[in-house]
Amino acid sequence: MATTIEAPRTARPRRNVEKWGWIYMRASGVVLVVLIFGHLFINLVAGEGVKQVDFAFIAGKWANPFWMVWDGLMLWLALIHGGNGMRTITNDYVTNPTANRLLKGAILVAVVLLIILGTLVITTFDPCPPNAAPGTLDVSLCRALGR
Repeated sequence: MATTIEAPRTARPRRNVEKWGWIYMRASGVVLVVLIFGHLFINLVAGEGVKQVDFAFIAGKWANPFWMVWDGLMLWLALIHGGNGMRTITNDYVTNPTANRLLKGAILVAVVLLIILGTLVITTFDPCPPNAAPGTLDVSLCRALGR
């Protein structure tokens, strides 16, 4: 009795999302370690420690574009890293195709919304808002900015 083997399916070009997700998790994890420890050092160790972190501290920090980019990069990498991790967990544990698709859609919406809101906060932050309570602003910074 002869056994016939079916012809293989024709190879079609496809994107390997899982491979790129795996690579992203490793690369972003390494970069995030540097960004997070730098963030913690500057905010909590250098200077007066945690008691220095207030509106004026953040205003002074974000007056420098370097720190805006640093915090923005940390925000984007962390949210995409976390969203990709949640996508992987959803793929591993949610077997119902409809529920899987809905959960991954909800994760995508949450990540995109948080990235947009976080980026807006960082890029539109005003270190010298009008009608601010006295004592909350770094007056020397506002003067240096001409406000």
